[in-house]
Amino acid sequence: MAKVTTLSEFIINNQKDFPYETSDLSRLLSSIQIAAKIVNREVNRAGLTDNILGAVGSTNVQGEEQQKLDVYANDRFIEAMASQKVVCGIGSEENDHFLGAEHGLSKDGQYIVMMDPLDGSSNIDVNVSIGTIFSIYRRVTPIGSEVAMEDFLQPGNRQVAAGYVVYGSSTMLVFSTGNGVNGFTLEPSLGLFCLSHPNLKSPEGGKIYSINEGNFTQFSPALQNYIHLCKSDKNINGKAMSARYIGSLVADFHRNLLKGGIYIYPGTKSAPNGKLRLLYEANPLAFLIEQAGGSASNGNKRILDIHPTELHQRCPLFIGSKKLVDEAVKHIASSEKTEALG
Repeated sequence: MAKVTTLSEFIINNQKDFPYETSDLSRLLSSIQIAAKIVNREVNRAGLTDNILGAVGSTNVQGEEQQKLDVYANDRFIEAMASQKVVCGIGSEENDHFLGAEHGLSKDGQYIVMMDPLDGSSNIDVNVSIGTIFSIYRRVTPIGSEVAMEDFLQPGNRQVAAGYVVYGSSTMLVFSTGNGVNGFTLEPSLGLFCLSHPNLKSPEGGKIYSINEGNFTQFSPALQNYIHLCKSDKNINGKAMSARYIGSLVADFHRNLLKGGIYIYPGTKSAPNGKLRLLYEANPLAFLIEQAGGSASNGNKRILDIHPTELHQRCPLFIGSKKLVDEAVKHIASSEKTEALG
């Protein structure tokens, strides 16, 4: 029987590949896996206790109703990372402002973490896969000082690591430190994340397109034309593609990473910048998909080259298999040019 490699062993064995100070980043990644196990335990108890499901009664900075598990997951990840004293600042989808030393984080820490602690949490009460997304940067302000907004408003190409956890039929942690993408599945009887998907590669193409077609009338004519292309035999596959949309970004992304496909959350008439957050969702997933050989764009520009101007900035997202993303961006640009010429 082949030896099983745990996530902790993998981190230690691959410290030489980490781009900066190895032990601090190792400790940070270890704290993330601990928090993921705690959140996974609560997710698996959903429906058994009254204090897990349902809304808190408040909204986050995006105006979205916070679920009890949103707040729970946010608190657990913050506590786990603060305990390691290597993180100086955290930006979370669930907090209006970034967190620093006043929340137990270390002024001497050299890492900034951006996170969506529980993506897709509105689906928890119907037993649909949800997840956690995280992104790690090195701070730009001097060590020992208070963190500042400039530490958080860095383009995605400065990420040193990123990953996600998907809580589904099995719980998986997928991450990259800039040397490929690896997936670890939680073995529940042991409580250990074990390497199950080494060196993940995104298929160049695929047969799946993922988009909320309920918003079709809100899409630009160019995007509507692209959706029609997906349904025809004139797309890059030579036959109609299949629509698959779960409604949890992590779950849709994870499926398409493994099987090939394109995920689209575009700007619409009512929300020109789309719904997804650049720093908490688009950047970390773009980092991962590029490490796996795929592509990510806002429709006009590479996601990782966007310079953020706001902590909770939103952006359209086209992400997945390289050939499909390239085809989508080119087709939409061509359609827009045709429309402009009348």
